[in-house]
Amino acid sequence: MKTVAIVYFSGTGHTRLMAEAVQRGAAAIHATEATLHALDGRAIREGRFADAALFAALERADAIVFGTPTYMGGPAAQFKAFADASAGIWFRQGWRNKLAAGFTHSGSPSGDKLATLQALALLASQHGMLWVGSADFPSHFRGEPHELNRLGSFLGVMGHATAAPATPAALHPGDQLTAEGLGRRIAELAHLLAPEPAGVA
Repeated sequence: MKTVAIVYFSGTGHTRLMAEAVQRGAAAIHATEATLHALDGRAIREGRFADAALFAALERADAIVFGTPTYMGGPAAQFKAFADASAGIWFRQGWRNKLAAGFTHSGSPSGDKLATLQALALLASQHGMLWVGSADFPSHFRGEPHELNRLGSFLGVMGHATAAPATPAALHPGDQLTAEGLGRRIAELAHLLAPEPAGVA
């Protein structure tokens, strides 16, 4: 059994929906457990994030997928506080050689989301993790209607939805498909790179 942990912060609900799509994709792969870990701003005290149970769960995982909305050209403050709090794990190399991936969402097609994905990839690299990008070829180049990877992002998955205030969160169908694809890919690679011993499911 391989475990894919999806750790994310969501402000308006869009990033949560992306996290759930990644979870569905990963869980669709045989012998894979995909777990969701929502970051809670109440775990931040005087600017410091603390959640021992969360960090213990992440250390047990074979792969970690990071998710955050893009706010003002970068990760949300709540996610950044979590990232800063991982320094103790970095010091003892607790995430070294785990697989990592990331996704982000914003209210405009660009929104400088690339900067957020770069920050997530740098976080993974600091930890000695192995970064997994999105491998989905944009479907519009083939004239296909489902809009897979419609924003053309390969470092990680980008989502975009323009919604009026107080409107319920909803994912673009193409962004949902792309997030599910990322979940499947990282789960497949977890099995490929560290296969279970014979007879173990």
